[in-house]
Amino acid sequence: MIQSRLQNVDALRGFALLGILAVNVWAFADPYYRSGTENTHYASLLDQLVRFAVGLLFEGKFYLLFSLLFGYSFSLQLDAAQRADTSFKARMLRRGLGLFGLGVLHGCLLFDGDILNSYGLLSIVLLAWHHLPPRRAIKRAIWLVVVSALLFAALGAIAFFIDDDRAAKAAELGAKLTAFHGSAAAAQAYFMGQFPLNLANLPFMGASSLAMFVLGYSAGRERLLARVEEFRRLLPRVLWIGLPLGLAGAFGEAFANTFYPSMASGLLGVADNMVTGPFLTASYVALMLMLFDTAAGARVLAVLAPMGRLALSNYLMQSAILAVLFTGYGFRLCDRVPPLGVVGIVCAIFFGQMALSAWWIRRHTYGPAEWLLRAITNWSFRPSRQRATIGS
Repeated sequence: MIQSRLQNVDALRGFALLGILAVNVWAFADPYYRSGTENTHYASLLDQLVRFAVGLLFEGKFYLLFSLLFGYSFSLQLDAAQRADTSFKARMLRRGLGLFGLGVLHGCLLFDGDILNSYGLLSIVLLAWHHLPPRRAIKRAIWLVVVSALLFAALGAIAFFIDDDRAAKAAELGAKLTAFHGSAAAAQAYFMGQFPLNLANLPFMGASSLAMFVLGYSAGRERLLARVEEFRRLLPRVLWIGLPLGLAGAFGEAFANTFYPSMASGLLGVADNMVTGPFLTASYVALMLMLFDTAAGARVLAVLAPMGRLALSNYLMQSAILAVLFTGYGFRLCDRVPPLGVVGIVCAIFFGQMALSAWWIRRHTYGPAEWLLRAITNWSFRPSRQRATIGS
């Protein structure tokens, strides 16, 4: 039963990695991504439909799932600290600082959209709130989402009356493309220069992640993923309520950002996603839990679980591969691959990681990044135990 529960959580993390990759790839492949400007190099109907599908089904949904699972795992860390009879607060402070440090390296070297530094800082906030009763914690999460969404909606409304500085935007896009088509040093300098902007966004963009941390931690305290059979009959209801509400909200955001990109549509899209995104995320969770309960779904669970066990290593590996493909670290393919080709790259990376994760887990207990973070958390730097067999 314990193994099955862990596989559920791990498989959901593996599924989340697909969505994270499907969104993050555009920050490398398309210099116009999230700029409020259309990429005229790839403006065919097929190109636009691909970007619309990504916006509808993936953008703003899977980082919420990742955050939800992060919060759920926080409760598992509490259990581990109690079993080890050690200070939970000290462990989680070290873990948060470890995540922040990894995020700084990741953001400055590989990807200016890093989330690990935010997770590290926000986990310290969650640590301060972890004694809250579940009902009060959930109310706080809802308020976080509502207030942040209203703020972005107000900014979006104001942006309608502000003329875009096209010259400045063109210069910014040109600087990114020049850096990605230049040397490895130029690409790294670009990432380093963008990193402070990533940190500056934390008070605004971190609200949704923190809210999902809180919801995930509350779910973990109730051991919901350990008791799926008790509420399995409710999963179809979650799916059929969450899916249409989530898709309805995502449709407007995806349509505007694909066909009528602007600063205003981008800000309003963020507000929209903050409110409706959790519904689509919840429907994805319900769908996957229902799938895992079938014969075919059991095989899906088995191949996703190793990826989820190595989620941190796989996340960092995705950025490394994308940086090599699209920047001066390697092949400089930024703005040279059509959207459908980008989707093909996503599939190739994901299935490659799936095979590599299965191979690694047969031989090691932890992935390289998981081992390092665990060592920092426990302040015990022991080598990862070799695994003689799959089930050992």
